[in-house]
Amino acid sequence: MVDSQYYLPNDIGISALDCREAFRLLSPKEQMYAHYLSRASWYGGLIVLIQTSPESANIYVLLQKMFRAQAPPQLEAAATAAGLSAEEYQAFLVYAAGLYANMGNYKSFGDTKFIPNLPKEKFKALVWESLAFKQSPGDMEALWGCCCESLYSLEDKQKQLGLGEKGISAYFSGNCCLEDAEFAQKFLDSKNLSAYNTRLFKTEVDGKRCYEVRLASAKKDNCAVEGKSEVCFGKHEFEDAVFFVKRGDYAFLMEKVCQNLEKAKDYAANDNQKRMLEEYIHSFACGSVEAHKEGSRYWIKDKGPIVESYIGFIESYRDPFGSRGEFEGFVAVVNKAMSARFAQLVNSAEVLLPELPWPPAFEKDRFLKPDFTSLDVLTFAGSGIPAGINIPNYDDIRQTEGFKNVSLGNVLAVAYATQKDKLTFLEESDKDLYIKWKGPSFEVQVGLHELLGHGSGKLFVQDDKGKFNFDQSAVRNPETGELISSWYKGSETWDSKFSTIASSYEECRAECVGLYLCLNKQVLSIFGHEGEDAEEVVYVNWLTMVRAGLLGLEFYTSESKSWRQAHMQARFVILRVLLEAGEGLVGLKECTGADGRPDAVITLDRSKIHTVGKSAIQRFLCRLQVHKSTADVEGGRALYEGYSAVTADGTHNFLRLRETVLLRKEARKMFVQANTYIKDDAVELVEYEGSAAGLIQSFVERFPDDAEKVEAQLLEMTCMDSSCWC
Repeated sequence: MVDSQYYLPNDIGISALDCREAFRLLSPKEQMYAHYLSRASWYGGLIVLIQTSPESANIYVLLQKMFRAQAPPQLEAAATAAGLSAEEYQAFLVYAAGLYANMGNYKSFGDTKFIPNLPKEKFKALVWESLAFKQSPGDMEALWGCCCESLYSLEDKQKQLGLGEKGISAYFSGNCCLEDAEFAQKFLDSKNLSAYNTRLFKTEVDGKRCYEVRLASAKKDNCAVEGKSEVCFGKHEFEDAVFFVKRGDYAFLMEKVCQNLEKAKDYAANDNQKRMLEEYIHSFACGSVEAHKEGSRYWIKDKGPIVESYIGFIESYRDPFGSRGEFEGFVAVVNKAMSARFAQLVNSAEVLLPELPWPPAFEKDRFLKPDFTSLDVLTFAGSGIPAGINIPNYDDIRQTEGFKNVSLGNVLAVAYATQKDKLTFLEESDKDLYIKWKGPSFEVQVGLHELLGHGSGKLFVQDDKGKFNFDQSAVRNPETGELISSWYKGSETWDSKFSTIASSYEECRAECVGLYLCLNKQVLSIFGHEGEDAEEVVYVNWLTMVRAGLLGLEFYTSESKSWRQAHMQARFVILRVLLEAGEGLVGLKECTGADGRPDAVITLDRSKIHTVGKSAIQRFLCRLQVHKSTADVEGGRALYEGYSAVTADGTHNFLRLRETVLLRKEARKMFVQANTYIKDDAVELVEYEGSAAGLIQSFVERFPDDAEKVEAQLLEMTCMDSSCWC
């Protein structure tokens, strides 16, 4: 194990997200709408601290108090007095920036813990030398005492997020294991209750298992809400255990979210936006996922808004069981030029979908044209910022009512800029091509992945009344030729059935769709690529994928034999599929680098992409879809976990290659985001420099009116649950 993976390097890339021009072009009403949505998102984003680890909120408050008393340039004098070198102080700033950017002390991409790259006693000395300590020594000493051990701990269980002995998860009390998660899911399914906005806490009373299912909501009482009886609060006997369904998780922050959404309503552009916000407010006030789904329906109907946003418990990547959503809120402004290309792709979808390698019966009965826009991010609150999003994640809505696709243009512009001297595992002849075409090829891949990847494929369902959405007497499995013998029943969903592999499996399916359809000349033409340029885009897209598969090994934990990041597991699986295709399509060899340390080179034969490569992806993609459509968990798991296995056996020693990848890894970039303020009835945008100090300052100024109250509430929430992690 290379210890450097648990530090953020002092030279980590930190870039400011540029949204000034996009924001300037908004009308005063649109700026107000964006402002209040941003406020709601930032307050809600703090929930991620509570969701990530038991200590994250304590560390956040410690840092906020230090930087509120002294900005980074002023604190440097205290650091010098405390005996820190310039490098150690920079390491402290990078750690703080990392905690803010990830909303916790685990990387949002990879779920690995990161600790400060300076000695513990130096960190403590800086705390004691700070103005915040001099102003409130008792409070600061207590805060340090609460988090100093876990802040630095790299015990095996604390190295990564996970369940039971495999890692840390604040979605579950510390005594929960995979069996508890599965059992709770059975209970939730029996009550038709979604896990998206819940956490699970286990106790034992008189030898009987007791579980508390805690719903995120501003309201703390458990009475029914008028006209809404979907949440079954209270005590339930279930098999040999007792379940208590309660409201009020993160109540203070949920109330703040509701208050700001209420204010945003006054500036909504249309009725769909107003109804959407009303349902979100109801959802966050009462803990109702059904209300959030209803809000999402209005959101889908709000086609082509100038200010786009989505908020709630969205992605389930970081729940080790794969059912609970992490809080996320974003606000962004339309980039019209890039959106026009995506609109063309949407309009071509009905021609392109039949090209996918599964029988027509396995495709949705009717393609629901999504809104696909390119946006410049103003606010993205949560644990990290993706390049593209396909939402909502509710399968019943996606299958029959639609979804939206979002590409985040100003994120793409800076996230994937690569310096040639930092480009690993490629032949020199490929590096210039890669740098030139990585951006354009990734734009194509994101579009295909989000729209035709996540947007394609049918789930076979038998509803509560026994009705099927497919012809049982006619639809056959293309792999076996036999009639379909399994499907989703009642309240079963893709997430609840495939649980721990659902996210990664679905990302893999979407990535394969992107690889497969980027070979289509019509697709390339939509994005402005013709002739030789189009072939370069295809080559670099496939090359990027196989390289990403190798880089994905960073996100595999060999001790627990588990993957920590859904997309990177997916890309490793694709690499394995393409290596297995043989015929010299992909080459992967270990070597010694110019620095004398272990290295590796990955190659792709461009002449075989359209033949050997296309055929391999075609076969694999069909198998993925068939298992997904038919709710064949056993077959799907066997296929996916087989390709996910990282071993030393076979043609390639992936465990040894993993060490090489860790040795040469480049830290993921962090982003500095702007703040908005109301001054003289107008909204002002305040931007910050792209540095650790700029990122820190943006967070210090993020809650100007009630920072101390917010921090007190975070400490109270953390303290209330502290016994659950022992």
